[in-house]
Amino acid sequence: MSAWFTGRLPENWFAGSPKIVVDREEITVLGTLPPLSVAEGLPDAERAAAMDGYVERFREETRERRIDIAGEAEHRFRRKVSWGVVVGDETVMFTTLSVPVMTRLRQPERQVLDTLVAAGVARSRSDALAWCVRLVGKHTDTWLADLRDALQHVDRIRAEGPGGLD
Repeated sequence: MSAWFTGRLPENWFAGSPKIVVDREEITVLGTLPPLSVAEGLPDAERAAAMDGYVERFREETRERRIDIAGEAEHRFRRKVSWGVVVGDETVMFTTLSVPVMTRLRQPERQVLDTLVAAGVARSRSDALAWCVRLVGKHTDTWLADLRDALQHVDRIRAEGPGGLD
């Protein structure tokens, strides 16, 4: 899948190959924009404004092509495509997919969510749960990366195995 995107995207869009992140519902294409030389040496506020303009210009200039490529990819891979860029040390997402997830929680877990809502950390239980997931993800990046690597290894081994057993 990454190879398809690397071959399909215009070479001048990103500095290097884009990062492709895939799950069951979504493909995220995240490319690093080339450095903006006119922003060098500017005061922080002006540099931030120049970077914002740079990202918006890229977004507008590539919109039609991104839509076409996303349509092809969605047909080919049967997943929605989201786009984002990395500029400096900031990641800006243009599109993202929010997917509902059903879960059953016991009273102690619901109380955690209700506390976050009551404290104003989240607007709803759904927002509170998303906040918890982001917090866990932030503090366990290395562990989650190791787990994802292990799952990819399992997928490779499974693919090398015999076909379906009758």
